[in-house]
Amino acid sequence: MIHSNQGSQYTATRFKDLLARHGAVPSMGLCGNCYENAYAESFRSRFKMELLDGGGFLSLAEARLEISHHIICYNAERRHSALGNNSANHFETQLRATF
Repeated sequence: MIHSNQGSQYTATRFKDLLARHGAVPSMGLCGNCYENAYAESFRSRFKMELLDGGGFLSLAEARLEISHHIICYNAERRHSALGNNSANHFETQLRATF
């Protein structure tokens, strides 16, 4: 799944054809709702800054490994101000304990 805004580069026929050729599914926020895409944009921004740091990967296998490690760390360890400075996993555990 490729999530994007509704910019012309993402709605272009050539881009949609490229996604289809590679078996990817497009996902776009609603027009006029700037908050709908905010989480994805925030994650991508942090992802690029923390994981890629201006570099790249030597292979697809390396990319998969590093991305999965990053997501695990992001959910288990990284504190989020929107969650009361708790990790996503800790916040979810606390939330489930209240039900």
